[in-house]
Amino acid sequence: MAKIGKRYSAAREGVDREKLYALDEALALVKDRAKAKFDETIEVAINLGVDPRHADQMVRGVCNLPNGSGRTVRVGVFARGPKADEAKAAGADVVGAEDLLEIVQGGKIEFDRCIATPDLMPLVGRLGKVLGPRGLMPNPKVGTVTMDVAGAVKAAKGGAVEFRVEKAGIIHGGVGKASFDAQKLAENIKAFTDAVVKAKPTGAKGQYVQRIAVSSTMGPGVHVDPSTVLGA
Repeated sequence: MAKIGKRYSAAREGVDREKLYALDEALALVKDRAKAKFDETIEVAINLGVDPRHADQMVRGVCNLPNGSGRTVRVGVFARGPKADEAKAAGADVVGAEDLLEIVQGGKIEFDRCIATPDLMPLVGRLGKVLGPRGLMPNPKVGTVTMDVAGAVKAAKGGAVEFRVEKAGIIHGGVGKASFDAQKLAENIKAFTDAVVKAKPTGAKGQYVQRIAVSSTMGPGVHVDPSTVLGA
């Protein structure tokens, strides 16, 4: 059994693991326990009533957080000509085509989000084994394969968060920083959860959102009453 450190043990004190807290109470507990020397990320975990092994129960999408993620996102764009110029003007960190392909194939990946124009997807497809395992492969379902590269770059820089359900039926997402005001965190969590609800697949049966928990990078998870997040 893994040994629990003193910091984590202290953080767990006062948190009832069997209780469902209202969102504002849960955030107060999480923020109060974010004592690391860096600005911890606040994360939300949502247990869904789906089986991702079935194609009609896969859940994925993107959410534009109303208050941003607090994270500096490096954006790489595969584009040529005017679209490459648009991407650079919008603030993309790395832009290219065959030249960027060679850089990535060489093992140098200097971006956290990858965007591509549709005409370059055959080129980007050759990087599937490199980008796929890192969750960086562009996909039209989350708006990263698009002709509106400027809009996609601005969205990524402004706090767009991609989500995809894991094998166990859980979705994780960073929704801000511990330094954020609690109200802004609550707004981001509600927006993220709403996006997940809207992405409900046709094959999902029964209760879709089963459990919700929030935590900080180094802190314990706090269970949240779903009704205080989903509202009406």
